[in-house]
Amino acid sequence: MTLSPVFVSVGGVRTRAVIQGEGTPVVLLHGIGRSLEDWSETIPALSRTHRVYAPDLIGFGYTDKPDVPYTLAGLARFVRHFLEVVGETRPVALVGNSLGGAVAQQFAVQSPERTRALLLVASAGFGADVAPVLRALSVRGVGELLLRPHPRTARQTVRSLFHDPSFVTEERVAQALDLARQSGAARAFLRVLRDLGDWRGARGPWREHLASGLAARQTPTLLVWGDRDAVLPARHLGAARQQHPHARFHLFRETGHLPQLERADAFHRLALDFLQEVPG
Repeated sequence: MTLSPVFVSVGGVRTRAVIQGEGTPVVLLHGIGRSLEDWSETIPALSRTHRVYAPDLIGFGYTDKPDVPYTLAGLARFVRHFLEVVGETRPVALVGNSLGGAVAQQFAVQSPERTRALLLVASAGFGADVAPVLRALSVRGVGELLLRPHPRTARQTVRSLFHDPSFVTEERVAQALDLARQSGAARAFLRVLRDLGDWRGARGPWREHLASGLAARQTPTLLVWGDRDAVLPARHLGAARQQHPHARFHLFRETGHLPQLERADAFHRLALDFLQEVPG
């Protein structure tokens, strides 16, 4: 699938996004250090019946990476400002993977009137334990060293995202290396990571804030995970069940951190069925 991104200015930040389709609005939010390409299969599938917005978040992908503080609240505000700039005023369904799932939850807490539903894909926010490399990256000096762009590091990054090694293509490795080489990319990555966690894992206060903020809202929610996720372990789904007893859940077998790519057809059927059932 060839994507056709555009660039818009969001508060002076040159922001890359794909905007496609007509229907009820859906926003796709990628993970840390990643880009809208993680939704390359999802965009055409959802845009047949929905208005799809897939931005590169501030500090990531090919969006500008200004020298500013990077926080979960700031990322959620950026998503709201992006929607205002592109003229989308309706409540949206937010589909977030990894960090994008935490951003989606934060958006729902900050802007409940703008939130129609949440589809959280291997989402951050449901447990302290994260991949050892993320804990190492949070250490001052170590993170700066490990994030130096290198083909071997890019390949290891992509390999960590999938259970099936056939998804570790040369195209994906080349793109991961290109993302790492973007000016300011390492700085933004580390500021977000260190805002959310340290060498022990994801911090508790922001996770508790999301849990308490969403507990009483009963926002329609679907949570999906891969049982072989090497970034955020599938056991986080147990905590998610406790925090969102009203939600729907799905665990993909033999699947890593990006089920929207590794199990694209099944993921899209789940997503479309869920979005169709959400009250408009």
